Amino acid sequence: MNYGRELLKGNTDSLLLCLISREPTYGYQIVKELEKRSNGYFRFKEGTLYPALHRLEREGLIAGKWQILPNGQQRRYYYMTKKGQQVLAARLATWQDFSTAVKAVTQAEPI
Repeated sequence: MNYGRELLKGNTDSLLLCLISREPTYGYQIVKELEKRSNGYFRFKEGTLYPALHRLEREGLIAGKWQILPNGQQRRYYYMTKKGQQVLAARLATWQDFSTAVKAVTQAEPI
């Protein structure tokens, strides 16, 4: 079993919300930023990214808006909503509690 893949499945939305909460961003930028910040650990493909972004948008956690660039090209930027900020804060608090508990168990002295 690929545990890393399973962990990613359960945390994809939180990772995306974290990046979008910092600044409005678009799909390709999200992929590159996740890869850069994780030192290559996270490598999203379109088949993972866009369904997740659409799901977050349907849930009202982010909003997507098309923007026309100076060269005439259109790009869809994603923005955090107030509901998204609240959900992200709750998820980060839960993750922090979980992470602390895992560290307490894995770094404990032998019995």
